[in-house]
Amino acid sequence: MREGGLDAPKRHPVPWRDDEFYDPAKLEAELRRVFDICHGCRRCFNLCDSFPRLFDLIDAAPSGELDGVKSADFATVADACTLCDMCYMTKCPYVPPHPFNLDFPHLMLRQRAVEARAGKVKWADRELAKTDRNGLAAGLVAPLANWATKTGNRLTRSLLERAAGLDQEAALPRYAGRRFEIAAAAAPPPLNREAPGFGRKAVLYATCFVNYNDPATGLAARAVLARNGVETEIAYPRCCGMPRLEQGLLGEVAEAAAAVAGELGAWIARGYDVIALVPSCALMLKFEWPLLLPENDAVRTLASATYDISEYVVDIARKEGLAPGLRAVPGGVALHLACHARAQNMGPKAAEMLRLIPEADVAVVERCSGHGGAWGFKKAHFATALKIGRPASRQMAAAGKAIITSECPLAGVHLHQSIARQGDGAAPELLAHPIRLLARAYGIDC
Repeated sequence: MREGGLDAPKRHPVPWRDDEFYDPAKLEAELRRVFDICHGCRRCFNLCDSFPRLFDLIDAAPSGELDGVKSADFATVADACTLCDMCYMTKCPYVPPHPFNLDFPHLMLRQRAVEARAGKVKWADRELAKTDRNGLAAGLVAPLANWATKTGNRLTRSLLERAAGLDQEAALPRYAGRRFEIAAAAAPPPLNREAPGFGRKAVLYATCFVNYNDPATGLAARAVLARNGVETEIAYPRCCGMPRLEQGLLGEVAEAAAAVAGELGAWIARGYDVIALVPSCALMLKFEWPLLLPENDAVRTLASATYDISEYVVDIARKEGLAPGLRAVPGGVALHLACHARAQNMGPKAAEMLRLIPEADVAVVERCSGHGGAWGFKKAHFATALKIGRPASRQMAAAGKAIITSECPLAGVHLHQSIARQGDGAAPELLAHPIRLLARAYGIDC
């Protein structure tokens, strides 16, 4: 056995349908096995709060070893995991195929699945994860919903904090009055038949965030693709289930995977590529779903046909070339590479895409934002999320660019808020996704 592995990480399917997966004694044994290896390595100490919590527990134990830590305290370690996958992808030398066979994020997922089966998911958290219901309802009263969730509204935000555990200082996503599906159908962009990429066809998987909160990103993506000759359609069967994955509700995630893969499979059969507009959703379609349903042909087909939007634009640029008309965007941009984009193992595609803009002035920040989806909104975690994301927000502020953006829309809002809280002057303009800057370079107003 060699010390550490040099091979590419290879993940195993998640055996969530096996009763053994939920056996508390077997889970505890695996937690102790993995945590003891982590204790002897400690390379991940600066990634998220899970590892400092684990190492603090061990260091405070009478023996200074894991055997002095109570198993009941392990839940606090799992609670701090944001499932960003950065320990697995970038730090851990013991991931499979190494014989130690460590997959820390999926072990934390198992811990949450065991808690979920025991009925320990809070009612408020389950309700917050119902993104389709919440998005549809809030969209009907968007001005009122945005007023109620606005930071600084002490009346309603204090109520939200007590009822749903959402920190009243955390900037929450705004809701759109007209969701992306409707806005896209109302004004389809003209297709550029002279573009080098003409002939491509893609269906945009809208994602719950773009559909209900940020239609402008979807409209920008569709307009950029049309300028480059790509015929596009919009599909949104339902949420990918990432919020439920974070809660360990694996059966519900698998149900969503089967339904979405079945509907998008019809588009794939007609020659369409699939483009996910948010990296967390692309990660679900490409990697998490096949690990939950490895026997499902539709899920495997969808995984092989799915692109992240930045990845797809770079693919056009490399294979056919982009349509002319890009112009420089003054002021430069600080780009945050989202953890769930990095976890797709496709390279820094957003940075490559923005550097296609003439005279591109791009500062890349490759540190975790600390947000972790709904995790960073919570009263119990918001301060920690700011602490973890502070190195990234400081780098973005120090870059001195006119614009900041992130592939992850929640991370972008979180980093923008962090910069403003640092008190170093006015925060730069926030663009919800790098594709918006490419649209701006084409002169497209979205």
